[in-house]
Amino acid sequence: MPKVAYTMENADKCRCPSCPVQTKSECTKELMMKAMEAKNRGELPEPEIMPGLYCRIGRAKCKDLDPSAPCQCPTCLVWQENDLFSQYFCLKGNADEIEK
Repeated sequence: MPKVAYTMENADKCRCPSCPVQTKSECTKELMMKAMEAKNRGELPEPEIMPGLYCRIGRAKCKDLDPSAPCQCPTCLVWQENDLFSQYFCLKGNADEIEK
């Protein structure tokens, strides 16, 4: 069973969209628009367009992230509620992959 559930509740708590690692990413901005359209329809965005919950879905598809920027995973409720300890899931992979 995955450590983090892919749910609207977790998507709403997710801090990834405002994380300094990806705030300058044009790719992330495009995905965020698509994800927001889905959420506005009351739908959970497909993982392929979700610019967040990397602790569940794994590495970001966007290649223009800034790995030198500070990660904010420890400030995220999803991270705290699931007792995660790794960071930079957007670059390293999901919690199941890197927290074994």
